[in-house]
Amino acid sequence: MQSREKIIKCYNGTADNYAAERIDELSKKHLDRLLLREFASKNKDKGPCADFGCGPGQTTKFLYDYGLKDIIGIDISSGMNNVARELFPEIKFEIGDLLNISYPSNYFGSALAFYSIVHFAYDQVRIAFSEVNRVLKERGQFLFSFHVGNETVHFDKAGDVEVDVDLFLFPIEQIIELLHQTGFNIIDALERHPYEGTEWATRRAYIWTEKK
Repeated sequence: MQSREKIIKCYNGTADNYAAERIDELSKKHLDRLLLREFASKNKDKGPCADFGCGPGQTTKFLYDYGLKDIIGIDISSGMNNVARELFPEIKFEIGDLLNISYPSNYFGSALAFYSIVHFAYDQVRIAFSEVNRVLKERGQFLFSFHVGNETVHFDKAGDVEVDVDLFLFPIEQIIELLHQTGFNIIDALERHPYEGTEWATRRAYIWTEKK
């Protein structure tokens, strides 16, 4: 299990570089854009949306531009929050922990978490899913993505910055079973190969769920 302090230190130290590298990444990911546009269309009139693990806010901004105006970007890193607020001052961003969400039950109409569970061990993912389920309204939708595999990869460098962080890969079937256990129905479960030359070479999963 990885401590929240390690994750915070990693992303506080890399926030500016991360934003510079990732701010336009969706322009190169057509499947991501298709899913996010459809998600925005389906959920724009269902109440507030939380973008958990929003980083510098590129995905939050995409959803906002496609009609999901009532959206909050939430990230555990104050560095990422500062960058997101500077880049997109029209959107609300705040510090928050996906393992201990500060909002009351049944608050959000929808939620997003693109690659936000990647630093969690399996038991932490269970907690995260239970927390997301708690804060969603009845039949609230949750779309998230992660790296597919069955291993843990350690990073001690992110570009030129020294870090000390683990990244967890999961089989898609294992994650689907965990969603069922934590109160979700599956709407879609997709897997794709990485875009060559632009992404780390792992398969990617996208799961669109709904609170039971």
